[in-house]
Amino acid sequence: QVQLVESGGGLVQPGGSLRLSCAASGGINGIYAMAWYRQAPGKQRELVARIASGGSTNYADPVKGRFTISRDNAKNTVYLQMNSLKPEDTAVYYCNVAATYVYWGQGTQVTVSS
Repeated sequence: QVQLVESGGGLVQPGGSLRLSCAASGGINGIYAMAWYRQAPGKQRELVARIASGGSTNYADPVKGRFTISRDNAKNTVYLQMNSLKPEDTAVYYCNVAATYVYWGQGTQVTVSS
């Protein structure tokens, strides 16, 4: 059974940093992209960052220059390093893996508040 296990969320002050991790297990083959999405209360889920199997990346404009996505293909793990966090980054962050099927993690809460 495929599982995406996320970790690293929490409460942080504005300007702080967090690192999210998402490990995929259960025999996902042919992963061609991994991504992070987020959903704030009352808003639609939105793409934060995406990394293709070859390593190319793209970011949402609000996080460019502050967030970095990376992946370890051997471990089927994707990371999101979040720096200079702002209150508007507060959301539930979801891991997404695109292979033969699309898989979603359960979400991890990130709260940026003083």
